[in-house]
Amino acid sequence: MLVGLIGAGNMARALARGWGEPVLCTDAGSGRAQALVAELGGEVLASNAELARRAELVVLCHKPAQLDVVAAEVAGVAPAVASVLAGASVEQLRAAYDGTPVFRLMPNTPVEVRAGVICHAPTTGVDVDLSARVLERFAVLGEVVEVEERLMDVAGGIVGVGPAYVALLAEAQVDAAVKRGMPAPLASQLVGGTLGGSATLLRARGHDTLAVRREVTSPGGTTARGLAALERGGVRAAFVDALDAVLEWGAP
Repeated sequence: MLVGLIGAGNMARALARGWGEPVLCTDAGSGRAQALVAELGGEVLASNAELARRAELVVLCHKPAQLDVVAAEVAGVAPAVASVLAGASVEQLRAAYDGTPVFRLMPNTPVEVRAGVICHAPTTGVDVDLSARVLERFAVLGEVVEVEERLMDVAGGIVGVGPAYVALLAEAQVDAAVKRGMPAPLASQLVGGTLGGSATLLRARGHDTLAVRREVTSPGGTTARGLAALERGGVRAAFVDALDAVLEWGAP
């Protein structure tokens, strides 16, 4: 399935690198599309309409506010459209691309290394074979998870922003270790390896966070003391506030 990317920002670049194939792409004059083609091969096309004519699947990676402007060029030309636009509902996509099969997905940047999480809203009235082909195209980039349309914005507030949160947590741990005299490169290696291994262990335990914590935490031990300090620091409340802030930003 030949994919064309409208927009060549961070998410488009992560998707293209994950697929690792020459790309068809456009941008709004930023030069990023040309840089992507220089890296992976492919072609920068003169217009979104030309891209839609040549691609089997058009992936919308532009700014959400440009939905209607881009649709005016592409609707009726593209054989199928997949949107990764934050906040653009299936209803909005169908209104903009009336008569065109549309898919709403929410990937995150680890798709670049084929370790992403790609949420997708259920599709109705779309050819089953086409739907399967689209999801298979994204499945090579990581774990594809079906999420109810009403929860897609919440999913985006977890999956989409999650890599930045993990990076911040890693940075905070490294800073704490440096404060205690550890060289930053060594601290970064230890923290990064621990985060990666812990994520693998969580999957192996069926995402049972309590089980993983209990396996590490002895009553009154060092881990228990550290967890208590994090709780006193309000780590849970901070994540609730962060999700609320993300959802409030996207609210009408």
